[in-house]
Amino acid sequence: MSLLSTENPIFVTYMIAAAIMVLKIMGQGWMTVYRMLKIDGGLASPEDLAPGPFNRNPRPEQLEPKDYVERSRRMHRNDLENIPAFLACGLLFVAAAPPLVLANVLMYGFVAARLAHTGAYATRRSHEVRATFYTIGSLIVIVMAIYVLAAALL
Repeated sequence: MSLLSTENPIFVTYMIAAAIMVLKIMGQGWMTVYRMLKIDGGLASPEDLAPGPFNRNPRPEQLEPKDYVERSRRMHRNDLENIPAFLACGLLFVAAAPPLVLANVLMYGFVAARLAHTGAYATRRSHEVRATFYTIGSLIVIVMAIYVLAAALL
């Protein structure tokens, strides 16, 4: 059985978790665009004020930060700071051939932690709540990395 095939249930777990996280990153970017269009503001760059089909009446105030947009932008940035490490480490983790139950707990646990972090951020929960979900996801990736190092070095 090849490690990187759908015959390997650990790789299938990675495929599912990674695909969900990629959709999360891409979806958050689209959410930011949706929010900018919805409020006709919160644009990020001066060149965004060029007239076009989606901005027929550009105005300087469209560049002013709007929390409705900035919250989504921060969520997107947070995903971009955390999910790529999982994607890279997860593939190495598959190559280290962990037990299936461990792979399921860690990989799906990361997905759950990131989705819970998003829910907490979107509903304006306290930093402590968000930090709890961040910490869970971060510790999962650290455990996976240590497992990979142990498999490679021992």
